[in-house]
Amino acid sequence: MFAADFWARVPHQLSFLPDRLWGHVFLAFSSILAGVLISIPLGIYCSRRPKFEKVAVTIANIIQTIPGMALLAIMVFALDRTGMVPAWIALVLYSILPILRNTIAGMKTVDPGCLEAADGIGLNKWQRLRIVELPLAAPTIIAGVRTASAWVVGAATLAYPVGATSLGDYIFAGLQTSNPVALMVGCVFSAGLALLLDGILGGLEIASQKRSLTWALGSVGCLVLVAISPLMLKVFQQDKLLTTTDREIASNDFVQERPYVIGGKPFTEQYILIDYLQGVLAEENRETAVKSGLGSTVVLDALERGDIDCYVDYTGTLWATEMQRTDNVSTAEMMIDIGTYLKEGSGVLNLGPLGFRNDYVFAMRKEQADELGIQSIGDLVPHADKLTAACEIEFWSRPEWANVQSKYGLQFGNTKSMDANLMYGALTRGDADVIVAYRTDGRLASGEIVELADPQFALPPYDAVLLISPRLAKDRAATEKLRNLVNTISTEKMRKANGTVDIDKKPIPEAVKVLNSQAS
Repeated sequence: MFAADFWARVPHQLSFLPDRLWGHVFLAFSSILAGVLISIPLGIYCSRRPKFEKVAVTIANIIQTIPGMALLAIMVFALDRTGMVPAWIALVLYSILPILRNTIAGMKTVDPGCLEAADGIGLNKWQRLRIVELPLAAPTIIAGVRTASAWVVGAATLAYPVGATSLGDYIFAGLQTSNPVALMVGCVFSAGLALLLDGILGGLEIASQKRSLTWALGSVGCLVLVAISPLMLKVFQQDKLLTTTDREIASNDFVQERPYVIGGKPFTEQYILIDYLQGVLAEENRETAVKSGLGSTVVLDALERGDIDCYVDYTGTLWATEMQRTDNVSTAEMMIDIGTYLKEGSGVLNLGPLGFRNDYVFAMRKEQADELGIQSIGDLVPHADKLTAACEIEFWSRPEWANVQSKYGLQFGNTKSMDANLMYGALTRGDADVIVAYRTDGRLASGEIVELADPQFALPPYDAVLLISPRLAKDRAATEKLRNLVNTISTEKMRKANGTVDIDKKPIPEAVKVLNSQAS
């Protein structure tokens, strides 16, 4: 039964393959090419100047020691943008060290007798480099490129959290929605691409060793085929693309210059809402693209810059993290203040609440909570030094946690950071005593987990609100279509939709059907 369901879900995941494979191939190939163009000339220069070599290799080593995710984060903050550009620059930097090292090594291992012979027949330094040194060093240099390609293809999967499309979309989304099919597709194709690229570059290495034009042309041809493979896959999805007429003219004679990009954060509910919003805009014949898995501050920054055009956020996040507000006000006043802040600050339009709240909630195993007599966050305080709390890493650095500590004096003996989907397993196994979950998570309704009250109102309300960019706001028909979603999704319906994915292990489109159903 499981196997049949598993394979039945593969075609749905493969429908995303052309775009994700194209993003991955573009990132990997272009960054490796840039790394080659930087590292080989630099390596040649370093091979002739030992002092400069030490400096260059040391800098490249330092870059290589920075974890991939950290390097991506640095690029996002340094460039103040998300998407392909910071991911591409990070991958270029990552590719430099192995190519640089091997270029230096290759140039230094050229037989001095060959160099003397080149000088003897009157070759100048450029002719000697082109005719003698580079051909002899080529196998070693290409070996460095092979190493760099393996690193880059693997690291490109990490581009997902900064909004760059890649095969990492499968892996992160699969982890965050407990979807083994997505995980399998992402792992198989990313590993396959790495092995394929390594084999092709191995062919170039053989060509350089044998001085074989046939091997060289064959390898280059294979590289071209791999590079255009995503476009070839697109051909098989033509029936899913908009027609020329649909693309150029949508309802109300509105001409859409480029797709509206729907953004989202890295958890199940956001993936569902992205698909839901895509369907709503499709009803107005609007083209859409997706940037999912963005962090709370990154996604709003992306909307303000115009990198994305709409997404669903939560009032508590905007109030505490973006506006740095800690005062308790009514829901209506909070909604007005947030709308004014966004509109005046960046032109972002708050269309209103979708109707459900996804508050942060502290939760425990019911058995343990009853044993310790814990019903509220305040009741945790006498036992906190013996308890382990787990939640997503973002929460521990958010102002909401600081406010909880301030109002309750709460300090756990141990804290853990993990993906939201892993928290519940940790709680049931006893690896964690307390988790900080989301109110609309379907797993909270299992009966085995109890929510803890917040009598001090340390955590603000988290009404889901639909935010759109100034560009999308100019499209009146699409804006009105989205505005019609206000107050249409109850907390219970959103919890049921989330449970469809997290508990029933069904694909995202099945959860979207829950949101589209009339019953609340």
